[in-house]
Amino acid sequence: MSAATVTVSASQGKPRDAARRLRIYGWRLALFVAGIAVWQAASLLKGATFYISSPSAIWARETQWFADGTLLFHTTITIEETVAGFALGAVAGIAAGFVIGPQRDVGEVLDPFIIALYSIPKVALAPLFIVWFGIGIWMKIILAMVTVFFIVFFNTVAGVRNVDPDLVNAVWLMGGSSREILFKVIVPHALSAAITGVRIAIPYALIGAIVGELIASNRGIGYLVSSAASQFDTAGVFAALIVLTVLATVLNSLVNVVDQRTSRWRVDADLSLRPN
Repeated sequence: MSAATVTVSASQGKPRDAARRLRIYGWRLALFVAGIAVWQAASLLKGATFYISSPSAIWARETQWFADGTLLFHTTITIEETVAGFALGAVAGIAAGFVIGPQRDVGEVLDPFIIALYSIPKVALAPLFIVWFGIGIWMKIILAMVTVFFIVFFNTVAGVRNVDPDLVNAVWLMGGSSREILFKVIVPHALSAAITGVRIAIPYALIGAIVGELIASNRGIGYLVSSAASQFDTAGVFAALIVLTVLATVLNSLVNVVDQRTSRWRVDADLSLRPN
């Protein structure tokens, strides 16, 4: 197949792709509107608002929170906890993975202890973190950090330990030092796995922060959920959950952008290896 044929086929496919995306977005919008309409109609049933509230009541609560600054204040707190916990956990996970991963003996000694710590449900750690750090912002940051750390650590270690041994041996035979093997062979090879771990861990940082807020906090979106539930305010619970859903969607969108940016080179590499 010639380059001209490929170019023509690609140009013909673009309108079809655009039409397909437009059709998908249209169906999504229709499904969303239909769901809201069914929800509003169901809320008219006797006693239903106590259990499912209604879209109009939830919108009124969102508007109220936005007007008095409640929404901005608590959302900002949750974002701060999520970003700080994610950054600390990702850096610590990558660093620990590159330190422990190449050391086979050290890794085998520490593996049972690391697995044991990883197996502890993070919710169970929250009471201990409250004793250590109080109910302030640091408890949520540490909980998010611990959640992120293990995900990034295990991905980094897997990338380090899956380095082609023939490539390492070749560098040894050429007189390379341990430092050169680490920074010129192991790190570049394992970096892709580490980035994958970072992408996966972004939503989990939000989960860690929210869990901490639900257990003990007077600030954040998790606190809004807990406070509204304690008052049997169904509209408030749904309003806080919607804010949380929007925030999680934004984070997942950022993950997709990072994924596209970091995986583009792999596609180009594959295409460059194809025969003419």
